[in-house]
Parts: sequence; C-alpha cells; structure tokens
Amino acid sequence: MSLDLAGCSDGELAALAVGKRQAAYAELMRRHRESVFRLLRGLVGDSDAAVDLTQQTFIAAFAALGRYDAERPFRAWIGRIAVNKARDWSRRRAVRRFFTFAQPIEEAHAVADTAAASDIQIADRRELERTMAAIAELPVNLRQVLVLRTIEGMSQTETAETLGIGDKAVETRLYRARKKLDEMLRG
Repeated sequence: MSLDLAGCSDGELAALAVGKRQAAYAELMRRHRESVFRLLRGLVGDSDAAVDLTQQTFIAAFAALGRYDAERPFRAWIGRIAVNKARDWSRRRAVRRFFTFAQPIEEAHAVADTAAASDIQIADRRELERTMAAIAELPVNLRQVLVLRTIEGMSQTETAETLGIGDKAVETRLYRARKKLDEMLRG
C-alpha cells in the first residue's frame, strides 16, 4: 500500500523522513525549496550563492530532522536554518574580503529575454534592481525581518519564531526597515 505523501502534513512527512522514507523528505523539499531560495536570495543578494545555501540548508535540515518539533511550523524551522546559513555565508564573505582586500565580485547576470524590451519593462527592471540594492544595504537585522515579512509573506509570529526574537521586535524592525528603505529610495 502506497501512502499519498502530497496529502501528508509537514510534521507527518518529517516523521516519515526520520524513519528513512527518502520520498517523504523529497516531498518536504519540493514544498519548501522555492520559499527557502527566495528567502536566501533576499538575504544574501546573490542568486548563485542562494542556490548553494538552499542546498546547504536542506542538508543541515535533514541532519537535524530528528530534533524538529512537529507541533511547530516546518516553514519557520527551515527558515531559521536558512537564516543561520546566510549569516555564516556573510561572515565568511566578510573575512575573505578583509584578508584579500579585494572588491566583491559583481554578481549581476544579464538574463536573456527573447521578447523586445519595452520602456516600461526597462524602467521596472531598473526600479527592481535599485530596490534590491537598497534592501541589500539595510542592516542585517532589518533586512531579515523585511525579507521574511514582505517578500516571503510570513506572519509576524512566524518571523519572530524564525529569527528567535519577539513579536514586538519584528514589528519594530519592520517599521524601521520600511522607513529606512523609503529614505534610501527617495534620496
């Protein structure tokens, strides 16, 4: 008898994965990899690094799956792992930059578009690039909350749980992040 994994809750899938059901963990990855990637891309500002960090996040999550509490949202649990991976990446990158005195490598990649670009598409793309660059300049504690709440659409409670802070801290940081971002984009 085959179990329909798509109908299982994240907690059920985690329990099955701990019991060596690889298909259950594959289903968890399928459900959450896009949001983990978007979160990481928003935190590190580099799509290539976000792909690597997404893989590292799921590897670490699999290794720690026995400690996952099925009563809590899996999304918040894996989000916390992803945030920690992004912090580690940022620290390593800062150390490398310090020791090499090198300028960071430009990570901008032109994406081929077969459709003719209109003035609106170009303006939208520039505005998005400008906004993403401004988000990347925000202090880490503000950027994390902004990405989780605004880009990932997490609730205030999920964001607080993911970052290990209180609901009020999320509210305050989100307000400050939006205010600072608005100032940066106006200036």
